[in-house]
Amino acid sequence: MIGFIGKNFRWLFAGAILAFGSSFGQTFFISLFEGQIRSFFQLSYGEWGVIYAVGTLSSAVVMLFAGSLTDRFRARALGALFLLLLAFSCMFMALNPVVWMLPVIIFALRFTGQGMISHISVVAMSRWFVANRGKAIAISTLGYSIGEAFLPMLFIALLSYVMWWKLWIIAAAIALLLAPIIWTLLKEEREPKSEQENQMNLGMQNQHWTRSEMMKHPLFWMLLPSLIGPSAFVTSFFFFQVRFADISNITHLELALVFPVFTLVAILSTIASGIALDSMGTRRLIPFHQIPIALGFLFFSLANSYLGIITGMILMAISTGSYGTLISAFWAEFYGTKNLGSIKSVGMSLMVFGSAIGPATIGYFLDLGSELDQQYFWAALYFFFATSMSMVAMFSLRFHR
Repeated sequence: MIGFIGKNFRWLFAGAILAFGSSFGQTFFISLFEGQIRSFFQLSYGEWGVIYAVGTLSSAVVMLFAGSLTDRFRARALGALFLLLLAFSCMFMALNPVVWMLPVIIFALRFTGQGMISHISVVAMSRWFVANRGKAIAISTLGYSIGEAFLPMLFIALLSYVMWWKLWIIAAAIALLLAPIIWTLLKEEREPKSEQENQMNLGMQNQHWTRSEMMKHPLFWMLLPSLIGPSAFVTSFFFFQVRFADISNITHLELALVFPVFTLVAILSTIASGIALDSMGTRRLIPFHQIPIALGFLFFSLANSYLGIITGMILMAISTGSYGTLISAFWAEFYGTKNLGSIKSVGMSLMVFGSAIGPATIGYFLDLGSELDQQYFWAALYFFFATSMSMVAMFSLRFHR
């Protein structure tokens, strides 16, 4: 692993920087300012939820079309461009005085950050590395984990001394600084070096699949629940963390103290799944990777002890870490790399769609009187169903190389 990193540091570091930069468009970062945004614009919880869902769903739709840009343009140009656009989006949030522009701002943050910048990073790793694809994706994904671990602590601490909208200017400045770094690191873009490596980039049935061919094949539809589930329910868990702490009879701070454990376990799971992927392939790992999160939400549904919550967080982190690595590699391994940007944009759109529809749906049922512990029991059943579908898909469909 150390030798691999040393030989490919430039490209791996670029992937990690892109993953880190995407943080400013991720739910975990935007939700830090939820109270300040609602107060400034005089929004109810429901109104803020609708605005967030509209902006996020719009970004998911646009991703279907924009994702194919990675098939036509270099990661160097796209990465720098979308970091600049993300910086402008952060400035837009800082300086916006009117509530009716919020859906547009949320769209801009989600599309540039969570959508395109994450997409560019994963597509680049999947395309540049073949034999070590799992390790490359895992290492680059650590950039996101670092952002998730440290940015909330930093910005929450700064909120005590700095106006919330000024912190968005700081976020814009960080994104702006990352753009020339990407431009410099990717002056030389890595390509698979041998004809044998290029041959390995073929997908099922020894061909490069198109997006339309992929969506006509039953494999995609059988894996659909597994593709949407983690984004929908993990986002919802963090979105409603204050409510969950209340019904669990713990303070929000006590719940937040578990988050570093979650991040650490997710990092370890990301690395472990990347190493396992390179030796075992996605076909053997995907059917089992959501069993831990199913068990995690079962623990959340009990919500009767602090130890149970910690256990649930650890189990959720195991699946969250492996999901990013396995699903990212899945697109390249099963469908080839020629049209990878176009194909993976479907997966990214589904992820963004899940992150919008999950909180909105759970919020709706909360208003109807269905508490989180009840809903998390159904979430656990959902993940068991998704697991069974992926098992049938992987073990019954013939896989040709």
